[in-house]
Order: sequence, then structure tokens, then C-alpha cells
Amino acid sequence: MTFTILVADDEKNIRSGLAKALEMDGYAVVQAEDGQDALKVMLKSEIDLIIADLRMPKMSGDELLKKVSSAYPTVPVIILTGHGTVDNAVQAMRNGAYDFLTKPVNLERLGLLVKRALGRRELARRHQELQEEVSRLERRRSGELLGKSAPMARIFDLIEQVAPTRASVLVTGESGTGKELVANALHSRSPRKDAPLVKVHCAALSESLLESELFGHEKGAFTGAAGQRKGRFELADGGTIFLDEIGEIDQSTQIKILRVLQEKSFERVGGERTLSVDVRIIAATNRDLKAEVDAGRFREDLYYRLNVVNIHVPPLRERSDDIPILAARFLKEFAEENGKDVQGIESKAAIILSAYRWPGNVRELRNVIESAVVMARGPYIAPDDLPAQLSDRPDDEGGIRIPLGIPMAEAEKLIIRANLNAQGGNKSRTSDVLGIGRKTLHRKIHEYGMESEFLKSGDSDASGVSS
Repeated sequence: MTFTILVADDEKNIRSGLAKALEMDGYAVVQAEDGQDALKVMLKSEIDLIIADLRMPKMSGDELLKKVSSAYPTVPVIILTGHGTVDNAVQAMRNGAYDFLTKPVNLERLGLLVKRALGRRELARRHQELQEEVSRLERRRSGELLGKSAPMARIFDLIEQVAPTRASVLVTGESGTGKELVANALHSRSPRKDAPLVKVHCAALSESLLESELFGHEKGAFTGAAGQRKGRFELADGGTIFLDEIGEIDQSTQIKILRVLQEKSFERVGGERTLSVDVRIIAATNRDLKAEVDAGRFREDLYYRLNVVNIHVPPLRERSDDIPILAARFLKEFAEENGKDVQGIESKAAIILSAYRWPGNVRELRNVIESAVVMARGPYIAPDDLPAQLSDRPDDEGGIRIPLGIPMAEAEKLIIRANLNAQGGNKSRTSDVLGIGRKTLHRKIHEYGMESEFLKSGDSDASGVSS
């Protein structure tokens, strides 16, 4: 894309000279002779950067800065000043100016400032677009289950199709992928949404405790049973029960769960009265339950009753398109929670996040972003703010590490995303660097679902300023 710069200065020669130099560097330039004229231009055109003289008639540069900072907070402002008003320029920076330059203007210094300021502008714009996409996804989806990748699209379609039914669902996937969020979405979109969703983490309880937790107990059923207690199945009557890590339960408990599925009834521990319940069961596991069946550790009949519908949640490394969306969601959450003005993620840090393998999946990403927000010293998360565990970092020359065993398509996606970020989203320069045609790059971006990440990026040079 071509960035548009507004130059505001009451001295025509300076204004025209700066405009000519910036146009030679590939930028579009519009001019204004004072602050009021500059504001009129802002109303008519999308401006990416303002270069304004501090002293102008009708409206000064610092007055213009205040109005721009209020109405267009993502547009950086560079202040021009004479040597006698440097103190005023420093005050302007305290008021939100990106930086200042003294006259006569050093064009090489100006070029560097413009490049950096526009890079910050692009970061802010990209972050805003990600937050808007997060909001759209949250409005369309249930709870915090987010994603725009092809695997997540299939999961959302399955949820829409299965949620209104009574069918049992087995949610599979590695730890930390968001299996519980799938259960939340299924329940919230079902006719049972106004009834309880009761959750049981089976792996956290011993055999005896799990049976009592699921089915309840009568007074005196065992030592310490001082009174009658309802179990989770009874509490979930009319609603949904979520059995997390179902693969961890023993076979005696498996038999009792099978009976609930088949007969919709059970007895409390130590009780004789049969209780009837209407409960939908959603189970989740990070194990291969079919292999557990073949090994004789899990009942085959229970497996088939639970696995009426299977929803597999892929690991984060297989849906890297979701990393920017999830990172933006977590960044917003933890910035608000910690009272920090962290507005986005720098390009190099974003490359690190995309290249990492995420053995802990979405849960690990959430923890990493929380840590990075806490550690961030500026408005954008930098590579040094990320935890040391992200060892697959780009080297000092901007390279990336491709982990062994990664599918070819995933490797290609990482390479394209890294180079687009390195080129400030500029597709023309990226296609030159990669040695492919622009049409091929556009097709790859569409194929890998990266359009929203580089929505504003066109074919002209967005980053270079001649020195």
C-alpha cells in the first residue's frame, strides 16, 4: 500500500520541499498551510502520518496535535521546530507527538523517523483490525472458542449441527486445545442452555471420590458421609454433564456411566432407591480411546455410546492462522486486567509466536501473552518481552526456524507470513524476496486465510525511505 503523509507548514518553500522529498521516497503527500487547513484535509482523506510546523497562523502545531490525538489516536505526528522553540517541541512530545525535528530539516533523519512512525501506525492499524475481527467472531460464536482457520470452521459447523440434538459427544484433542470450550459452546447452543452445565474433571479424583462425586451418596455410606449428598448427574438433571478426561476412569465407574446412558437411571452410593435423570453427556479426552479399548482398559460399549459424534480439536501448531486472533483476544483481556496500555504486538514478536510449536497449545499461548503483557515496557509487545521458552526465535538477521516434522504447507505458511511481516505487509516486495509472482502470493495468502492480517497491504513500497 502507499502511505499518505500530510505536511502542514505556513512556509510554502519548506512545505513544497518536504513534499517533493517524501514523494521521491514513494509516499503520497498532501499539503496544508496551517492547522485549520490540516484538519479539513483529515476529514476528506485517510492520512497515515502528519508532519506539522510548531508555529503556524490560525492553529499552531501543538493545537493541531491535541485535536489529532483526540480524534485520530493512531495517526502519528512529527513536529517541526526552530532552534528557539525546542523546549516547546519537547512539551509537544509529552502531549503525544511521535518525535520532533529542528529546522533546517535533515532529510536522512526525517526519512528514518517517517519509516519508524509509519511502522508504528501500521502496527496500530493491524491490531485494531484484529480486535474488530475478534469482536465479530465473539458475536458469532459461543464463549471464548475463537478461530478463523479451516479446522476451526469445521468445528463450528459441527457444533451448529450437533448442539440442538440429544446425541452424546466425545471431544478429543491434546491438553490445552480448548475441549472444555467446545462443551460450553455445545451446551449454550442447545435447547438445554437454561439448565445446568455441570463439569467433572475425572482425572483429579480417586476412584472412590469420583463415584460419590458423580452419583452422590446416602448418609453413612462410608466413613465421613455425615449426610445425604446429591451427585453431579443428579445436579445436571435436564441439562448437560461434561466429563473431562473420561479416559482416566476405572472400569467399575465406566459400567455405571454406561447404565446412565442406556437406562437414564442410577443409585447413590450406599442407596437403594433408583433415581431417573435426563442428562446429555459430553465427554473429553486427550487419549486415544480406541487404543484404550483395544488394550482392554476402556469398555468398548461405553466408547461407542459416548462417541456418537466425535469433535476433534487440532493442536495449535496445526492451525497457526488462529494465533494472531487468539493473541489479540488474550492481549486485550490481560491489558485490561493489569491496567497496562499495551496496544499490540511488534512484527518480530508476531513472527516468533507464529513459528513456535506450542506444545501446551492455546493454554500455553494464553499464559505467554499474559506474561508478555506484564513484562512489556512499551505500548507494543517486543521479542524481549516474550518468555525464554519460545526458543524457536528468529535469528539476528530476521530468519525463522522451521521445526522438524512440520507439514510442508505449514512451513510455507510460516515463511510467507514471516516475510510479509518483515516487509511491513508489502506484497510487491515480498513476492520479489520470495521469488514468486504477485498473483501467486495473493493466491497463497487467500489459500492460507491470511487476508485479514494483511488486509490493508497493497503493491507499492510501504517501508522504504531513501537516505
